[in-house]
Amino acid sequence: MSGRTPTPAPPASSSRVLICDDQQLIRMGLRMVIDSQPDLTVVGEAADGDAAIASVAALEPDLVLMDVRMPGLDGLAATEHLCAQPDGPQILVVTTFDLDEYAYAALRAGASGFLVKDAPAEEILVTVRAVLRGEVMVAPSLTRRLVERFVLQAPASAAAQHNRLTALTEREREVLALVAKGLANGEIADRLFVGETTVKTHLGRVLTKLGLRDRIHAVIFAYESGLIRVGD
Repeated sequence: MSGRTPTPAPPASSSRVLICDDQQLIRMGLRMVIDSQPDLTVVGEAADGDAAIASVAALEPDLVLMDVRMPGLDGLAATEHLCAQPDGPQILVVTTFDLDEYAYAALRAGASGFLVKDAPAEEILVTVRAVLRGEVMVAPSLTRRLVERFVLQAPASAAAQHNRLTALTEREREVLALVAKGLANGEIADRLFVGETTVKTHLGRVLTKLGLRDRIHAVIFAYESGLIRVGD
């Protein structure tokens, strides 16, 4: 009989987190922060994109903290793969600094936000829990900066994207444009003289009609379709 003590299973209510980063010290630091919380459990670690994909299949985490620059398969390619899965985990991109050029591409691929590696523990936990709730953790103004900086690299056809705007009503276009300009829902409500709930309803219809995942991807679409241009 082995004297080795088995690792206890995480509580049923605990959210499962996979950490993917090629730097062991970063993985250790993130694990310490995540595992310090009773509602969060690190179920595994990976050092590159291929290992992350294999670990997701084996461990079924709710959330992956995904580095972007790694040897072998990078975080962008891994994010694209995982976000294409119908029941894939939420992806939170871990960047070196707040305008990492890969962060925009990862968000465009389906990630739900990004986290700066040197963020304090409190910010990491707030961001992780928000993404697990289905929220998008990029401030509206920062989303705009990301898009304005990198939208010219986007491969999508502007003409094809522009044609999709015809599915929207005039008010829905207004709401989309204001979202893309970095306004929060409350600010949009004040600008349009409507309630914040009405703004949320319009934005929800925009996402449904255009087949977009969340607010970030609505901003990206607004720029790629030409509804908003860099500098507006």
